[in-house]
Amino acid sequence: MTAQIRPAKLADSSEINRIYNYYVRNSTCTWHLTEETLENRKNWFKSRSPAHPVVVAEIAGKVVGWGSISTYNSRQGWAATVEDSVFVDPDFHRQGIGKKLLQALLKLAEELGHQSLIARISGEQIASIQLHESVGFKQVGLLQGVGKKFSQELDCVYMLKSLRKP
Repeated sequence: MTAQIRPAKLADSSEINRIYNYYVRNSTCTWHLTEETLENRKNWFKSRSPAHPVVVAEIAGKVVGWGSISTYNSRQGWAATVEDSVFVDPDFHRQGIGKKLLQALLKLAEELGHQSLIARISGEQIASIQLHESVGFKQVGLLQGVGKKFSQELDCVYMLKSLRKP
């Protein structure tokens, strides 16, 4: 079965949070050290603007991944630059779901008039770096040793996809 991508609804908050908290507990792909509460996730969802959507991947009615476009920097000069987040249920890895989510976010970002999409990726998350490269992101920076999780120093890879029309 293939995943269908659709706009997220507030009712998806629990599944979005379940997937995200797996990575809080088990991975360096997020640098959060404590799990998100469902109340915080719902508030996060309610605070989203139309310019910063959330999408989910669904298979047979089950949310198996999600992605979002978020403000990169709150200063007005950065308004045309946004940041992506993509998380896939670990039971559904290597099925192309992350790529479908990222492609949907790119399409939405273009439709919304954003000019640049940034990804901040933990340096050892090779699969995420490769995913972003597969849809045209380029590595534009590396911040060495700026994070720490699981007693491990972490690098942050900056990747960029320009959405400007030539």
